[in-house]
Amino acid sequence: MEKASNLLIKLSRRLFTDLNSQEKFITALTQPQPFLPCILWCREKPDELPFLVETPTDWQPQFIDRLALDSKPGQHSLHNEGYYYCLDFSSVFAASILLTIPSPIKVVFDMCAAPGGKGIFAWRLFQPELLISNEVIGKRLGMLISNLKRCQIQPSVVINRDSSVLAESFAQTSDLVIVDAPCTGQSLLAKGEKAVGCFHPANINQCANRQKRIIANSAKIVAPQGYLAYMTCTYSPEENEEVCEWLIKKFPQFEAVEIEHLRDYRSHLTTIPCYRIFPQDGLGAGAFTALFKNTEQGTINQLDSEIVESSSDIQFLKLKNHLFK
Repeated sequence: MEKASNLLIKLSRRLFTDLNSQEKFITALTQPQPFLPCILWCREKPDELPFLVETPTDWQPQFIDRLALDSKPGQHSLHNEGYYYCLDFSSVFAASILLTIPSPIKVVFDMCAAPGGKGIFAWRLFQPELLISNEVIGKRLGMLISNLKRCQIQPSVVINRDSSVLAESFAQTSDLVIVDAPCTGQSLLAKGEKAVGCFHPANINQCANRQKRIIANSAKIVAPQGYLAYMTCTYSPEENEEVCEWLIKKFPQFEAVEIEHLRDYRSHLTTIPCYRIFPQDGLGAGAFTALFKNTEQGTINQLDSEIVESSSDIQFLKLKNHLFK
């Protein structure tokens, strides 16, 4: 058992008004407990499920299953064959805001895509004409490409560019842009993993500034009447509620969407509808999520593009004389 740092204690007091909740939150991070494994079915489920399935939440989509604690879905042959994708249920919570969006959604743009779970969730839900998965960190591209290929996510392409470049090249093209933003990763502690310096104000502020830059560039990609989904796996308000408040001030055409099925998880730290789970809730290590709609009227910019196959069988996108790879 690790002793709670002063910075963790200060954060707990900001997040919760009552002492009992503060103590439960600190305990969840200093004495982490296992969470139920979770899978996302990329294809139709087999008639006989290979795992013991737990009772679903009332908002859980049918293509998601929570499994018994001792299940090891990553070791099953169906995983290798791409039938499902393994993920933390916190990611399901965050991505569940997409259930509110009406179909059709033709183009999904996943801005910070690796390892691919949020984009795969959107693909499974909407069956879009194209999923664009961007990952700016080169060493993370391998896992993203591997997961998309294994799960047979088609049609999809992978690109590797900074959000500032994409904001110009893909302006107002996408019905849905997902920003699973890089963050301090404080929820890793609830999984028993390390996140060095995750509570330090300098690291939090650095992440918050990066998140604002990414979400601002992502907002420019959202088509008129399209949606922007923002989510993190951290707890600091600077990286969550305050980023959402900043977005609305900078881009007043975006309105936060009420997510009725998550009403019990609405954050009390802002008047904007956004939603959180914490590790003491027992569903997952923790997540923050919010959905925004671009209320502007106008014409969607069509992608002047073609998919280019490389020699390594990885799909890239050729757009307006630029080859993104």
